[in-house]
Amino acid sequence: MRKKQLCLPGKAPLALFIAILSIMFTTHTYACTRLVYLGASDSVYTARSMDWKTDIATNLWILPRGIERSGETGPNSISWTSKYGSVIASAYDIATTDGMNEEGLVANVLWLAESEYPTESDKPGLSISAWAQYILDNFATVEEAVAELEKDAFVIVTDQVPGESRLAALHLSMSDASGDSAIVEYVDGKQVIHHDKSYQVMTNSPTYDKQLALDEYWEKIKGTVFMPGTNRAADRFARASFYVNSIPKFTDVNLAVAGVFSIIRNVSVPYGISTPDEPNISSTRWRTVSDQSRKIYFFESALTPNTFWVDLKQIDFSKNAGKVKKLDLGEAQRNIFSGNATDDFIDAAPFQFLGARRSGQE
Repeated sequence: MRKKQLCLPGKAPLALFIAILSIMFTTHTYACTRLVYLGASDSVYTARSMDWKTDIATNLWILPRGIERSGETGPNSISWTSKYGSVIASAYDIATTDGMNEEGLVANVLWLAESEYPTESDKPGLSISAWAQYILDNFATVEEAVAELEKDAFVIVTDQVPGESRLAALHLSMSDASGDSAIVEYVDGKQVIHHDKSYQVMTNSPTYDKQLALDEYWEKIKGTVFMPGTNRAADRFARASFYVNSIPKFTDVNLAVAGVFSIIRNVSVPYGISTPDEPNISSTRWRTVSDQSRKIYFFESALTPNTFWVDLKQIDFSKNAGKVKKLDLGEAQRNIFSGNATDDFIDAAPFQFLGARRSGQE
């Protein structure tokens, strides 16, 4: 299923306004924000924040071409061999949450509480832990990835979040070096793809069609007059959408990176925040900016004073010579790195993606 942008009438009727307010003030919020900045000379930058209530033991990994992978859902799993090398940020060293491949394709997974994955299916399965990695391994552009996903040849299988009783509920965003963008969700057990270059921002709840409706509403108010300022997903979406298209198209790449970081910081959640009646709002733990034109991956922890980067152009991703390497970020990503950290990665055994069980499996 593929959807194009939702258009609202020039003046939102009262019923729509009430519906929008209902979404804004009743949606449970699991934080995280992703945005795409379209800069000067066709440059493209994708930023994301990772917001979670506890440390997810993130490390950075260099993953070369030629790695054989399984969908990790038991006997009926998809399988593939990585076509492209990538630099990724892991969660618990069992899942890919964020990353960029050598062609400049970026994939990010964010929480979406409304996600509903197929409970029973004869199709091969792909564990939700490897969803983003499947995209990075196999495709150079969003168009290629969408064309393959639209075949609906496999299903995402979810399982419990480590250390918790709830199932992982995620949606996937993609962007490439041309600025193309797509959002992939599972709604009522079916895959829904939103594909358009204008889809520059994604947060969490509600589902993306409703996020677009909220964006249409706020566009009419003008961000220089009033902007919603809470940590809720709908408010972060409105702020990110306004700022990402309001800052200049910098010709200086350093200013462009600074501008994109300033936006993703603006929609971050203060570290250590505690709101008793909003337990699902979580602190920002780290942020990334992917420079998809220069193939540079920037990382910033909330608990260190440094922003550092990995230059994908300096990495040998080849099947024969390329090696899996790890940058250990330490507990709560407190290890400090400065400037270009590409040479700070060390050889490591590849991590195992968390398997996911289908209904009825032991």
